[in-house]
Amino acid sequence: MQIDFKIPNSFSLKDKRRVVKSILDKTKRMFNVSIAEVDSNEIINFAALGLACVSNSKIFIESSFDKILGFYDNAFEIEIVDVRRDFL
Repeated sequence: MQIDFKIPNSFSLKDKRRVVKSILDKTKRMFNVSIAEVDSNEIINFAALGLACVSNSKIFIESSFDKILGFYDNAFEIEIVDVRRDFL
């Protein structure tokens, strides 16, 4: 899954990195998925994260991704712009 989002209260790369690092750390710890910033590294108020999850159940992965998106809506001051999901 790739998530593109705006960070409204980010006015420098330092602000952005603080928010992105918090999202990365909490997501890894709480949901046991692989996650990294994959694009828009130098844009101060926009980020793109790539997430990967391995399972033999598509339903489990969809449920995990839905929980992650819900967590982002409630835990961080970000505005999700786009979400893309691919299943192999």
